[in-house]
Amino acid sequence: MSAIVLNENFEKTSELALPESFSGINPHNLYLYVKSYQAGIRANGASTKSRADVSGGGKKPWAQKGRGGARAGSNRSPIWVGGGIAFGPRANRNYDQKVNKKQKKLALKFALDALASEGKLFIVDSIEVASGKTKDAKALFEKIGTRDALFVKSIIDEKTFLAFRNIQKTYLIEENELNAFLAATYRSIVIEKAVWENLVSEAK
Repeated sequence: MSAIVLNENFEKTSELALPESFSGINPHNLYLYVKSYQAGIRANGASTKSRADVSGGGKKPWAQKGRGGARAGSNRSPIWVGGGIAFGPRANRNYDQKVNKKQKKLALKFALDALASEGKLFIVDSIEVASGKTKDAKALFEKIGTRDALFVKSIIDEKTFLAFRNIQKTYLIEENELNAFLAATYRSIVIEKAVWENLVSEAK
């Protein structure tokens, strides 16, 4: 597979072959990483009260024998109205799922290779909008010809940030924010050459 190399005007100049280590990767690695990523950002706001947390209890509702009904020891029982919840969600639950470093690298490689196979992986010398104007950033985005795009820059400057922040179908991030989840979410990725070189050297 090959990535498309763009010039400063986002025009295609050549193609760059991906390293062999990007091919033949099991897609299950991407599945595991995305599953772990989504579990990590889970809000975990639901919380119920068990029978130990609800008010009431103390006195036995009625005598154990003699009234012809079922036994009852506390009105905090889950079978009572107003009682505690049995096995309900708790806010202290940990949803984190571990993914080791090797799997993270494999997941990102697979996501990038998949984009390259569709001609949606672009490498450019620099992602910069000196004017800071949204219309200039949008013009660069439209030259790619995709529905949405992830732009990866080594260090985001203020002007470029201002230019991209109001374009709904684009997302500008720095090098250290790139991960397999974002790579799999967007239909195309534009990466600065310096970032790509670092990515390839770390992926070996």
